[in-house]
Amino acid sequence: MQKSTTKTFKQTQKIGENFSKQILKQNLGNIATVLGLQGELGAGKTTFLQGFAKGLGIEEKVNSPTFVIIKKFKIPNSSFKFFYHIDCYRLSTPKEILDLGFNEIMLNPENIVAIEWPEKIKKIMPKNATLIKFKHSEENKREILF
Repeated sequence: MQKSTTKTFKQTQKIGENFSKQILKQNLGNIATVLGLQGELGAGKTTFLQGFAKGLGIEEKVNSPTFVIIKKFKIPNSSFKFFYHIDCYRLSTPKEILDLGFNEIMLNPENIVAIEWPEKIKKIMPKNATLIKFKHSEENKREILF
C-alpha cells in the first residue's frame, strides 16, 4: 500500500496526473482498467480525477457526474480509447448502473474506468479494481492510499 499526503488541490491533481501516466504505460488487459475511489464528500476524489484526466491527455473539464452518473471522455494518442468517470453516490441499487451499460463498459479492455463511491456497487465491482482511499485529515490536508 502506498500513501501520499497533499495540502492543496493542485498537489492532489498532480498525484492523479502522475498516476494516470503509470496506467498509460500498462498493456491492455482482458477487461477495462478500473479504479475505485473511496472517501467522504470533499475528500478529494474528483480533484484527483481532474489531474488523472489531464495526465490521459483529456482537455475537457472533469466534474463529478453526480446527477448524470456516467461521463465518457476520448483518450487521445493511446491504446486506451475512453475514460469513463462514474459516480455511484445517488444510486439506490447496483442494478441502476447495469441499466446504464456498465457491463459493456467493463468488458472493453480499451476503457479506463474511475468509479466514485464503489462501495455502492461492491457486488458487481471487478475483483481486479485498484482501490484508492481518500481521507480528509485536516482542513486542507488529504491522505491518499493506493
